[in-house]
Amino acid sequence: MKPDYFPSVFDASMLAAWKSCPQLFNLIYLEDWKAKEENVHRHAGKSFASGIEAAREAFFAQNKSAEDSVAEGLEVLIRSYGTFECPADSAKSLERMAGAFEYYFEHYPLERDLCPPVILPSGRLGIEFSFAEPLPITHPLSGDPILYCGRMDAILHYAGQPYVVDEKTTSSLGPTWSRQWDLRAQFTGYAWGCQRSGVTAAGTIIRGVSILKTKYDTQEAVIVHPQWQIDRWYDETLEHIEDVIRAWKRGRFTHNLGDTCASYGGCAFRQVCSVQSESAESFLSTYFQRKRWDPVVREETVL
Repeated sequence: MKPDYFPSVFDASMLAAWKSCPQLFNLIYLEDWKAKEENVHRHAGKSFASGIEAAREAFFAQNKSAEDSVAEGLEVLIRSYGTFECPADSAKSLERMAGAFEYYFEHYPLERDLCPPVILPSGRLGIEFSFAEPLPITHPLSGDPILYCGRMDAILHYAGQPYVVDEKTTSSLGPTWSRQWDLRAQFTGYAWGCQRSGVTAAGTIIRGVSILKTKYDTQEAVIVHPQWQIDRWYDETLEHIEDVIRAWKRGRFTHNLGDTCASYGGCAFRQVCSVQSESAESFLSTYFQRKRWDPVVREETVL
């Protein structure tokens, strides 16, 4: 049966879900099934990013000292983390995230960081940057253009050119960590969004901070975005969204039934695909709740 809803805005996470498994995309973004409890990695990462943004804002926009800026950012991180209860087996507790925040600015100090924010065409500093650009694809219900959006942690100067900067909190940083980003569609999409907004980003700097229960570590990866890669990403993104619309009109979404089912500890919806529809509905209503994701404001609303 065709769902009665279709998203008006797409982002990198949505397209990654579609490419991974169309049925996964359907369950998360069309039927709106989400985990009842927020994932610790997502919550901790969001809190960390809020603190980094606040520290940069205080230092570069408000001309506060580096020490005061870091302290202000730490306060924001703590407020953002709030009363969230970290699972006992996770290292991403409030205390450890606060330590990781201080560790980050020990390695990338505000006053000596070689990557200051760019000045955007709007006159704002490139501390957090968002875009939502129309695509030449008509929404199947409203008739309006479908939008593609993204949100970057920052756009900073690097080697004399603008670079997108993205901070990643992770559990470990191995010898191959920096190699996983070269072809990541998320960052190619950011480069496209920057171009549409009047900024030519030469590449992306990914700063990883690993958070273990006994230590921290960091690595930095720098990737470039040649125009032919951006053009390829754009053409294929249009094809993927058109495929989503075709599946939506059919009212049928295929199952990957491969590596996606078991990757990263296993798909949260694996049980749904293992039983008949009546049992699947019972499973969904027991372990999930319906929440709609808004990629522009980056929030979920309980339905």
